[in-house]
Amino acid sequence: MRYNPLGQTGLYVSELCLGTMTFGGGEGMWRAIGAVQQQDADDLLRTALDAGINFIDTANVYAEGLSEEITGQALKNIGVPRDQVVVATKVLGPMGEGPNQRGASRYHILDQAKASLKRMQLDHIDLYQIHGFDPLTPIEETLEALDILVRHGHVRYVGVSNWAAWQIAKALGIAERKNLAPFRSLQAYYTVAGRDLEREIVPMLTSEKMGLMVWSPLAGGLLSGKYDRDNQTSGDGRRANFDFPPVNRDRAFDAIDVMRRIAQEKAASVAQVALAWLLHQPVVTSVIVGAKRVEQLTDNLGAVDLELSADDLAAIDAVTALPAEYPGWMLERQSEYRAAQAASARR
Repeated sequence: MRYNPLGQTGLYVSELCLGTMTFGGGEGMWRAIGAVQQQDADDLLRTALDAGINFIDTANVYAEGLSEEITGQALKNIGVPRDQVVVATKVLGPMGEGPNQRGASRYHILDQAKASLKRMQLDHIDLYQIHGFDPLTPIEETLEALDILVRHGHVRYVGVSNWAAWQIAKALGIAERKNLAPFRSLQAYYTVAGRDLEREIVPMLTSEKMGLMVWSPLAGGLLSGKYDRDNQTSGDGRRANFDFPPVNRDRAFDAIDVMRRIAQEKAASVAQVALAWLLHQPVVTSVIVGAKRVEQLTDNLGAVDLELSADDLAAIDAVTALPAEYPGWMLERQSEYRAAQAASARR
């Protein structure tokens, strides 16, 4: 297990992160995603820690708070020293019926940070993330609320999830101008079947030196190896009950065909190849892996030892690369002379 700095911080996190969205069950879609209860959650956490994972990600909305409760109790049951684990959670979604029990307002953020700490039985949150963009709350208000939590010691670092590149860039500018705690990481969807991130967000992350946490790295189980063109559904898979995130299936199955061949050559699973591809991307800090069973998690953990050759990566890229779009193709064309100039200067 390798450890990477979380953006421009001195905090190091494992390249795999244990996701806890399968914990708790609850109602509606949360039950479809997973209903892992305390004993099984303890086993999953223990397996992750034994493999070198020091990073855990949850959210207040997962199973209406049950995920945070089970995660915190698991840490207590196993007896994990607080300074040996990095705990991340998120805030944004509805946590009640009231109009102020949702969003990224100062009211909701401060209220939910206190509630998350209580549910997890912790004295601080290592990484507190805004779970999505709130169009009704000024970014300044959100950043000021997060800064209060950092200055009071309730939160160590702040991040964001599911924002556009321009929104993050605007927030970073506001934070610098007002001397507020800046976003240090982005949590976003990224897979071989969904590389949209590479158009605007990856260049922004690279420029601003932000960390990237990847959610749903197996595209909601589609890249697990259980599916192919002839079998696009599975009774025991998440996609059977919760078909998310949206995926270009033709591109996904092209990728699966290539990854299945690579997996056979390396005596690995298709899921391990899909995860290893992400771990080979320089922009990725940590890949979030969730599981309902220890066997699933153990298989995912094997991805850290899987080396993909340049030929392997090229084969995957050939069937998954994004089609060119404006202004990307124009930027590339107009920078060719500068690239040639730089190459000449290095000789």
